[in-house]
Formats: sequence, C-alpha cells, structure tokens
Amino acid sequence: MAVDVVTEIVIDRPPEEVAEFAADPSNAPRWYQNIESVDWKTPPPVRVGTRMDFVAHFLRRRLAYTYEVVDLVPGERLVMRTAEGPFPMETTYTWETTGDGATRMTLGNRGQPAGFSRVAAPLMAAAVRRETRKNLEQLKALLEGKG
Repeated sequence: MAVDVVTEIVIDRPPEEVAEFAADPSNAPRWYQNIESVDWKTPPPVRVGTRMDFVAHFLRRRLAYTYEVVDLVPGERLVMRTAEGPFPMETTYTWETTGDGATRMTLGNRGQPAGFSRVAAPLMAAAVRRETRKNLEQLKALLEGKG
C-alpha cells in the first residue's frame, strides 16, 4: 500500500517569499520538527540534480537519507526524491497566490514503504499527515513573524 499525503496551508506572505524560504534545504530544520540536519552534497543553490543528506526522526526512528531535486520551477514547484531506506519518498512543494497577496502552499509526500513498513502504511500515512500539518503551521508562524 502506498502512502500519498497532500496538505496545504495559506501563508500571509507573497509566493516568492514563501518559495524562497521553503525551497532552501538549509531552512528545513527551522520548520520541520523532525529534521535534525541537512548536509549539501552538491553546491547551493537548489537546482535540478541538487543532492542533500537529511537526518530526521520519524515514528521514534532515526532516518538518514539523500534527497535529489528532480523538478524545479522557481517560485512555483519543487520536487525532491529519495530511493533509499525503508520508505523511499517523493516530496513536492507547490506555491500559488491566493489573489490577496498570500500564498497557498501545498506539501505532498508519497512513497512505497518496503518490508515491515509496508504493513504499517496506513499508520504511516496518518503520522505523515499529522507531522506535515505541524510543519506547515510552523512555517506559517515563522514567515508571518509569529514563530
């Protein structure tokens, strides 16, 4: 069973500002509660082919994985993918204006758990949804000056 979770939030900041901050992997530990560190494997800035090592904690497990940027339309969309570990995943960010100067940011995570993780896919989807919501709320608070 695949995990496919899409969450969105409206942030009262212009899309270019939200995209610039959120698309910079160096900022990830500031708004992703479970990301401990990010180490660039290719030089910044982000572009297709950029690779970064992430260390995170999820469901009481330490995860280390490498993301590669596979699609980038600056200010509109960023897609990163990893094929490593027990939970290969693709993460997609999109940004669009709401018409009043704010930004609708969508964060999608989808993947195909392997091994034991496959049995726990429904629980993993619920946990991913819960964590993604918290992360987007933290991003909103940071960018709106409330965090």
